[in-house]
Formats: sequence, C-alpha cells, structure tokens
Amino acid sequence: MPLPEDALARGVPRDAGAVPGARPKPEETWLRIVQVHDRITHRVDSALHRQHDLSLTGFEVLRRLARSPGERASMGELADDVGLSRAGVTSTVNRLVAEGLVLRERGGTDRRLLHARLTPDGRRRVEQAAATHDELVAHLLTMLGDDAPVVTDALARVSAATRTRR
Repeated sequence: MPLPEDALARGVPRDAGAVPGARPKPEETWLRIVQVHDRITHRVDSALHRQHDLSLTGFEVLRRLARSPGERASMGELADDVGLSRAGVTSTVNRLVAEGLVLRERGGTDRRLLHARLTPDGRRRVEQAAATHDELVAHLLTMLGDDAPVVTDALARVSAATRTRR
C-alpha cells in the first residue's frame, strides 16, 4: 500500500539550505580548507622525514629547483613558488646546503642576486622522495572521488583571485 504523498515528504526539508552541509557557510568552508591542508601537510611531512630524512618544505624547494631551468633559481623565485617568506626560504636553503643537496651561487649579470642550484645528491634525494610524496598525496586525494575536478577548479579560481599583484 503506497504512503500518502505528504507522508513521504514528512521530515524532509523542502529547502536544500536546511540540510547541514548542503550550503556551507564561509567559515565552515574555510575551516575545512585549513583542516585538510594541515592534515595532509602533516601526514606528508611525517612520511618524508621518516623515509627520506627530508621535510616537506625541503622537498618542495628541491622539487622546484629540479624543475627550474639549469636546476637553479633565485631565492625570490623559490619563495614565490613555495609560498614562503624570503627568510623562510633562506632558512630552508641553509639546511639543504648543509646537507650537500643545494649550492648557493651569485647571479650571472646581477651579482647581488643569490641563487640556489641542485647538486647531484639533491637530485637523487628529490627523485627518491617524489615517489613517496606523490603516492601519498594521490592516495589522500582519492577521497575527493568524482568531485576532484570540481574542487580543483574552484580552488584554482580562489587562488587566482587572491594572487598578490605586483
């Protein structure tokens, strides 16, 4: 025996906004972005430390250098690429220099510019760590399921809108 139509709708909100999470408030979206970033960063950083004796920040600097022309970049370029302050990238590069993974060089035409260049040991370390990083990130992001393209596109738009203008 079919239920009366009003009985089927009983308890089901007519407005999707009344369903928790259907239309999240900006503060909830912000909280989720921060939580996901913090948790993924912590997991990946821990794995890189354990398996490669390398911080996530150090890995990111090495990867940027590996992908730069001539495997070298200025401190300013690295800071922009990695999202660190110049002091933060200098501190990271100092550690990488001490480990023999990076060399410091003066710029070609402008001797005031300081560049970082990947060493052969740095190249080996980033190649080894890349598999750990990429596999773990890919695994964690599978939780996005079919929403991955939508989330990626939305975050790219927000990122573009917040980019510092010079």
